[in-house]
Amino acid sequence: MSELSNAESDEPRRRRFDLSTERDEGLAAAQDALANGDLVVIPTDTVYGIAADALQPAAVQGLLDAKHRGRDMPPPLLIAEPAMLRALVVDVPVEVDALINRFWPGALTLIMRAQPTLRMDLGKTEGTIAVRVPDHPDARALLRQTGPLAVSSANVSGQPPATNIDEAIDQLGDSVAVYLDAGATPGPTASTIIDLASTPSGRIIRAGVLGHAALAVVMPKLADITPAAPEPDPAVASDGGQTPDA
Repeated sequence: MSELSNAESDEPRRRRFDLSTERDEGLAAAQDALANGDLVVIPTDTVYGIAADALQPAAVQGLLDAKHRGRDMPPPLLIAEPAMLRALVVDVPVEVDALINRFWPGALTLIMRAQPTLRMDLGKTEGTIAVRVPDHPDARALLRQTGPLAVSSANVSGQPPATNIDEAIDQLGDSVAVYLDAGATPGPTASTIIDLASTPSGRIIRAGVLGHAALAVVMPKLADITPAAPEPDPAVASDGGQTPDA
């Protein structure tokens, strides 16, 4: 574990763990930091993500502040297991169940109607929630300990997402308490996003790792993203209320 110091005080402000040699220590430190309302940078199967406890509104606001982002750009949730989706959304239709059985864990984010009783303040979601199960062993190990986390790409809005830990540190600095270093990620391409909240048959609102042809094998009526659609920032609102970027 390395402690990165504040230039003025020389006091450690953030910790960096090499997961190839410090996995248990790093995951424990990340769990503690998240429980305390601090932010953690984690590896995923696309790009690095900045994570907060989804049940702590102040922590989620800290995530948005670190990215220089408003509440109109709420972060998605990462969960450890596909089965957890049913506790978060109103309904999981048969077609969606087939989709997640085929592509989760993986680079697929689904925007769906959130359970009305869900006790999370992620921002202006318009009653929707974006959810993904990452295909990364370290991320999922942490998620099994913490439960769902609010996670957005580890970058300042408008800047390229981080595909290694140094890029994340350069952009986010002391706003993050713990950095988990798992080497380079497969990025910079982010997850494909399907909006199921405003379009029951599904509509791709951001192209990503998974293409329309592969997804349409499971969901034949899935609408592809239109060529004229603007590129996200890479995370901004959709008809369903949000477009995540992790």
